[in-house]
Amino acid sequence: MSKKTENSGANIYDLLLQASEKEKKEKKEKRTELLKSMEVEEYFEEGNVEIDMKTCKGLECNLCVKACPTNALYWKAGEIGIVEDLCVYCAACVFNCVVDNCIRVRRKRPNGEVENFSTPRDVLTLLHNINSRKRCDRLRSRFPTAEDYLKRYG
Repeated sequence: MSKKTENSGANIYDLLLQASEKEKKEKKEKRTELLKSMEVEEYFEEGNVEIDMKTCKGLECNLCVKACPTNALYWKAGEIGIVEDLCVYCAACVFNCVVDNCIRVRRKRPNGEVENFSTPRDVLTLLHNINSRKRCDRLRSRFPTAEDYLKRYG
């Protein structure tokens, strides 16, 4: 084979990678447009939701479907279904599920931090930590030093 023929051939891996990136970009644009039409703000870069149908008691409780703020979860043919494009990974489904480790949410924050939830306790722990951080930040903004606090209340 001549050098010209070798160089003129397309690299299949590069073409597949370009097609994959284009597909991801189109999917993200579609998702953004869909959530914007619902007036829902997206806080996480990426994520996923998994439901273990072996342990799910969906027929009996259906609490996760009722708790979902974007209606990403729905009842279908004897099991809970997920519309990934609607899910904002808020973990409301995990928090309301009566079975531990039935629903798993994994999400990535813009700062790169990855969070995983599979029990209501996991969600409560995260919320407690976030609220504690916010309270400390508010306190530091009002009283940057201990002396400032003592001037006012000392």
